Amino acid sequence: MTNAASAIAVTSTPPVIQQLLDERAIAYREVHDHPGVSPDSKVQAVLLEDTAGALMVLFAQSQLLDLNRLADLIGRRMSAVAADRLKELLDKHGLSQLPGLPSITRSSCLYEEHLLQQPLLLISAGEPGLLLEITREDFQRLLGIANSGRFGEPLNEIKLNLNRPDDDSEAITHAVQAFTARRIQQRLEATIEIPPLAESVRKIMRLRVDPDVTIDEITSVVETDPALAAQVISWASSSYYAAPSKIRSVEDAIVRVLGVDLVINLALSLSLGKTLSLPNDHPQTSTPYWQQSIYTAAVIEGLTRAMPRDQRPEVGLTYLAGLLHNFGYLLLAHVFPPHFSLICRHLEVNPHVSHSVIEQHLLGISREQMGAWLMRYWGMPDELVTALRAQHDPDYTGIHAQYPNLVCVALGLLRKRAIGHGAYAPLPDTLFERLGVPREKAEDAVSKVLEAEVLLREMANQFSQT
Repeated sequence: MTNAASAIAVTSTPPVIQQLLDERAIAYREVHDHPGVSPDSKVQAVLLEDTAGALMVLFAQSQLLDLNRLADLIGRRMSAVAADRLKELLDKHGLSQLPGLPSITRSSCLYEEHLLQQPLLLISAGEPGLLLEITREDFQRLLGIANSGRFGEPLNEIKLNLNRPDDDSEAITHAVQAFTARRIQQRLEATIEIPPLAESVRKIMRLRVDPDVTIDEITSVVETDPALAAQVISWASSSYYAAPSKIRSVEDAIVRVLGVDLVINLALSLSLGKTLSLPNDHPQTSTPYWQQSIYTAAVIEGLTRAMPRDQRPEVGLTYLAGLLHNFGYLLLAHVFPPHFSLICRHLEVNPHVSHSVIEQHLLGISREQMGAWLMRYWGMPDELVTALRAQHDPDYTGIHAQYPNLVCVALGLLRKRAIGHGAYAPLPDTLFERLGVPREKAEDAVSKVLEAEVLLREMANQFSQT
């Protein structure tokens, strides 16, 4: 069983938690977590550390933990405890999640004042899917001498721009000027110093829109970039595609395994991926960039083929949308290098919050807006721009809606299997209905992809080495 497998809901409180609550005469009621549970009452627990020691921080899931405010409050700049050390601590108690009980970690504790506005609170039982309901008074007894403060930002006050793409350029300019010294330049493309597109990318783009493109033309373009040619051959030779015999050339890869459409989109994604480097910093326990991209693209390919033939968009372009859906992540790291680390640290301590909300709070712009803007600036297809811009909006029904809808379904179902970042949010039935793919068929598409998880990781490693 891999980390992609769904967690099995626990039906009873672990013994160590039962004993702790019984010893303190704390009455509790077991509650299974579900989307209808109020996030105001759910206690999010995070264990932080610095050179002075560890601190358990508790806040409501309706809030974002702002590390800057926390530093101002306590005079210490802290970050999440390393994932392996936290796992070791939890394993010692037979738990898989951190409950909001300071005595478990024997650390100091700080809680958000907002929590005490709720008459009943829900703390994790230490296992996925199971919460323990206790009164506010018992919660305070459990905290003992813990301190309180105001360091959370209400999530409902962080406003995302989901449906005004025309405002993106101005918002990006404002963010760049607010967080960098480049305040004199007015043209956005000069302000953020966008790397120029390689000539191979321009040639591939021309091939994409040519209905009469030949295999010889594609082979010629790919072979002008030796590293790209090697990657295409390696890709076609991977166990995932199970080629009947050795792949010896780019033409072999196209004719015998990958096909024209996939090679063009694969070459385009590889070339664009080399335009911006992978950042050295990243959130703990995050799914690696190319692994997330490959999984998403593979799921989208399965979803696209499951759609009714008369509704089906271009398979190659939907696959490309999956490969490039998170390209704005690379752009964030490129444009905001000092602040990108702060974003990573906030992602670590706010696992219940989407990265878009965290980025909006810290920068005033999201990676989706930045990625879509750059694709538009580079002259990429409108379908791809829309896919990146509206990928997290399950209600998007505008032009080219199938593309962001497919990305939204793929990301949501992968998140359900613990791949990606943030809490899983159930996808509405209307989203599946618009695509013409029953929910069960969509789940099957994800399962088939994850059956080949080892092979997909090998393919992702090939991307990472470019």
